Amino acid sequence: MNDRVQQERTEAWIGDAVLCLFARQWLLEQSEISADDREEAFMLMTSNQFLTARGNPTAMEAEIGKRYQRDGLEVAFQMIEDTWVPIFHKQWKNRKRNH
Repeated sequence: MNDRVQQERTEAWIGDAVLCLFARQWLLEQSEISADDREEAFMLMTSNQFLTARGNPTAMEAEIGKRYQRDGLEVAFQMIEDTWVPIFHKQWKNRKRNH
């Protein structure tokens, strides 16, 4: 495996953890998502299928991981809030409307 691929996987490993922490914290703050729906919402927000909305899931997680390593947790969380939350809201509303 070349160094670039290994680096991306390492950054994605970290990015996945940051995304999961963000999702758990953010979901607890959302009054429109019931406690019963949190697990489903968490699974959606952290799934590879969700991440494909902007590209390759590993690359998307690596982007989050790089931001965290370079700028810290607060900046990484803000990036997720700005980039991923609007996509999540759209997918969540569609999912709830179809169920």
